[in-house]
Amino acid sequence: MTARTVRGATRATVAAALITGVAACSTPGAGPGGAAGADSVVVGIATEPESLSPLLGYGKDGNSKIFDGLLTHDADMKLKPALARSLPEVSADGRTYSFALRQGVRFSDGAPFSAKDVVFTYRTILDAGTNNASKTELDAIERVEATGEDTVVFTLKYPYAPFAERTVLPIAPEHIAGKQDVNSGDFTTRPVGTGPYVLTGWSRGEKLSFKANPGYWGGEPAVKKFTMAVVKDDDVRATRLRSGELDGAILPPGLAAGFAKDAGRRTYAARTFDHRSVTLPTHHPVTGDLAVRRALDIAVDRTAMVDKLLEGAGRPAFGPVPTDSPWFTAGTERRHDLDGARRILDDAGWKAGADGIRVKDGVRASFPLWYTAGDKIRQDHALAFASDAKKAGIEVKAEAGTWEVIEPRMKTEAVLAGGGSPADPDFDQYLMLTSSLGGDGFNNMARYADPAVDAALAEGRRSADPAVRKAAYDTVQRRLAENPGYVFLTHIDHLYVVNDGWDGLGTQVEPHDHGLGAGPWWNVESWKPKQK
Repeated sequence: MTARTVRGATRATVAAALITGVAACSTPGAGPGGAAGADSVVVGIATEPESLSPLLGYGKDGNSKIFDGLLTHDADMKLKPALARSLPEVSADGRTYSFALRQGVRFSDGAPFSAKDVVFTYRTILDAGTNNASKTELDAIERVEATGEDTVVFTLKYPYAPFAERTVLPIAPEHIAGKQDVNSGDFTTRPVGTGPYVLTGWSRGEKLSFKANPGYWGGEPAVKKFTMAVVKDDDVRATRLRSGELDGAILPPGLAAGFAKDAGRRTYAARTFDHRSVTLPTHHPVTGDLAVRRALDIAVDRTAMVDKLLEGAGRPAFGPVPTDSPWFTAGTERRHDLDGARRILDDAGWKAGADGIRVKDGVRASFPLWYTAGDKIRQDHALAFASDAKKAGIEVKAEAGTWEVIEPRMKTEAVLAGGGSPADPDFDQYLMLTSSLGGDGFNNMARYADPAVDAALAEGRRSADPAVRKAAYDTVQRRLAENPGYVFLTHIDHLYVVNDGWDGLGTQVEPHDHGLGAGPWWNVESWKPKQK
């Protein structure tokens, strides 16, 4: 779970559906490949992967560019075939998924793709020796087998309703990755896949460079060179876009609004499941107190954060599920109630000291809140949260740092975190809330533990009955209101500013991604030069 996205745009910008147009060309570098050539595109993103191997988690939600999954998503986030010829055949009991594979597909090194590569990929991820933090997402798999060269059959331990969504996971070539150490081999930085692009270079902290795959089964892309420039600082990303060094970038809304009058650029606004939340570690003497957690949950003014920090580019968040999702549990909205927060703390024995900060049993109601340096949206949320908390008598000290500084402190110190996945409620709740993953890297960062939540999460992922699943996730959301392990603040709309020289751009409903596999370039392989 890494930092980075948007902050304050004008309400009008976001309301104008997913795409808001802006005028004709005069910006330096505008038009197809303005920053790097007539058939090239350079985009600015906020983060980079730790590895480029799908065996270690890269591209698990799709759109990896180097690889394909069995299935992929269309613009409306509906599943469609990729390396599979069609959607899977599913047995009546929901435990068997059969995929017929596309024939004639080759990896970018010329080797043929077959069922054995699919089997290799899934078996390797599930192997105990593979350092893939997301392997619990495939917990439902009992076995995966090839039936000939072009059929793969998954047998599940239980009827896992969203299993087909998991098969957007990229497929790795056994003939290369199978001959290396899965965790440290060259494949982690020099991958070979079946996707529309081939990696040509990766300068860590600087850029990832790609060229079009001429043998791509979907046809060679019109964008021949594609570069993702890694620019962690929001202001620097905006400066490089304005100077013409970038053809597009993800920007905080406040910075994106500065491009609204620029000729030759368009702003794309994507609805997301991307939330900002504050972890409340149970191993800290202050945040581990239920009364403090409950008080903070209603002391925050979420509506003000949306209006002032995001300028309308988002919605108040009361949990990982956005309020406009059919999975959202009506009635779990928490209104801003500062007086109620104070009463909770008073009743629990947290008494105001001379400086207004509360104390209980000699413990001062004070704790640090870390956010990632250079991320304006997290900084703004952290400062606003601290301001609201102080009004209730709790001192929150906002601190900036890199993830290398923050991660060792997560057990006892709060973090301005982010997350969210639109594919299925299991995806954005299990890793974040199940107690079995407490302290497992960026999974369950708060070390949250609630038996009722654990039981509901298990039921939600193990049932194929939509009504049973809805009831399970209703339980999770209600328990989060009663026993918050996180204070959810906002769900954020992502904004992208792109030179207006290509046709075919648009956005999907996005996860917590920050432009790596999302953004208008989710389908860059389908872009066509705009006719003059």
